[in-house]
Amino acid sequence: MKRLFRDRIALSKPFVFALGLLPLALLAWDALSDQLGTDPVAQLEHRSGDWALRLLLATLAITPLRRLTGRPEFVRYRRMLGLFAFFYACVHLTVYLVIDLGGYWSQLLTEIAKRPYMTVGFSAWLILVALAATSTRGMMRRLGGRWQRLHRLVYVAGVLACLHFLWLVKADHREPLIYLAMLTTLLLARGRWPRGVAARKTAAETS
Repeated sequence: MKRLFRDRIALSKPFVFALGLLPLALLAWDALSDQLGTDPVAQLEHRSGDWALRLLLATLAITPLRRLTGRPEFVRYRRMLGLFAFFYACVHLTVYLVIDLGGYWSQLLTEIAKRPYMTVGFSAWLILVALAATSTRGMMRRLGGRWQRLHRLVYVAGVLACLHFLWLVKADHREPLIYLAMLTTLLLARGRWPRGVAARKTAAETS
């Protein structure tokens, strides 16, 4: 049964990969067909940033889901989700730098230093760069126990990304607060979940 479940996950990965590209395809379609409204640059930034945050939260949800279901195989989705979160964060930053700022790196550095929401957002992106660069099995072997400690920074990236969104919004804070509540729930689920529960469930299923 466990082997069948693993095989299903392997077969589903191309489908999950295609789903990960779907937001980009829809964004490109709306841009090319002039359906981004009166402020297309803001729409590109907002939607790419939204998907970066959503996929980052989906990545963080893998551990609670694994413990809840007793299915360690769900971990096999985590790297793909994390890389897609990094990809959309790069799209988000690229739109801001290339279209909004016209490619002026010096102005980007000024904005990062001057605006707190830019400081935390760029810091989150730098963490994702480090995590993406060390996400391969080869890097896991090279770093050993340090790899896990490094990749726990994904939670810091989640907090910084939520703060970036919250501090960026000037009026209606409901959407960023929803993301922040989801992140808080995931952090509590990771910290307080009784570790023996998942092990007992797994043992019961294999007995």
